[in-house]
Amino acid sequence: MSCKVGVTLGDPAGIGPEIVAKSLSALQENSRDIMLIGNRRNFSHVLEELGIGNEIASKFQFMDINPATGNIPPGKVSPIAGDIAVKSIEAAVKLAMEGQITGICTAPINKEAIIQAGSRYIDHTEMLSGLTGSSEVTTVFETRKLRILFLSKHLSLKQAIESITEGSVRKYIGLSDLALKMLGVENRKIAVAALNPHGGENGLFGSEEKDILVPAIEKEASRYDVSGPYPADSVFHRAAEGEFGIVLSLFHDQGHIAAKMYDFHRTVSMNIGLPFLRTSVDHGTAFEIAGKWIANETGMAEAIKKALAYSGKYRENYLGKT
Repeated sequence: MSCKVGVTLGDPAGIGPEIVAKSLSALQENSRDIMLIGNRRNFSHVLEELGIGNEIASKFQFMDINPATGNIPPGKVSPIAGDIAVKSIEAAVKLAMEGQITGICTAPINKEAIIQAGSRYIDHTEMLSGLTGSSEVTTVFETRKLRILFLSKHLSLKQAIESITEGSVRKYIGLSDLALKMLGVENRKIAVAALNPHGGENGLFGSEEKDILVPAIEKEASRYDVSGPYPADSVFHRAAEGEFGIVLSLFHDQGHIAAKMYDFHRTVSMNIGLPFLRTSVDHGTAFEIAGKWIANETGMAEAIKKALAYSGKYRENYLGKT
């Protein structure tokens, strides 16, 4: 039976199964469109601890991964847990590539655990890129009306600034437009965030704006609805108010701080460039609270809802461009 979204439960020693379980009651009307992918025995234990009735969980399709595994202690790095996390992702990708699901929503995994389990990939994005042969995968945040695409992510600030060239800015302006198109967003206005205070004040506080950003924007303005650079202390607010469809953030913290201060728990991460849409929460396995049953599920529920809302249009647009 095909459905819209496969939801991987993440590392069973982390909070992934908990936040998925807590999300189920809010997703009951979409139960036929959701397949849960993970270790059933571990998930049943989580449901029992949370006092969530099996009558809710039974409404959702479930793909059991590694069913022979015993209880997995919470909050501990484990190659067994890492193996379940990896196999869950692999199963979800297979379903998506076969067209049985149109998108994937992932609960958090632990990098150390998946490496101990023998993974040659260090995180979700690398794994999904490798399993699908996708060479150009970018990350978009969506927090209510605010969308952010990142020119760079996991680099030191010095390296991130060095990566800002006219060529890279032009490339990511194009990827920003592609993201809006793939998601089916009507507002195609792209805002480029400035790097320096007050947008550099024409070179007074830095020359990157006038030497790199302005020329890049001017050269792409004939192809895309792009403008800027706008001071970073105001552009994200303007986008959240609906003025822009997306903001091009120049480095990791510039966009992360804006999104998470706006609404930490509703910040959803999306990968653009895969043959299917992948959404996820933007937090980790939180081993320090795993098994305490206090994790906030808001982000997981939002990530699943975003996958349900966007994955069909994304898949349609992806197939249309190939």
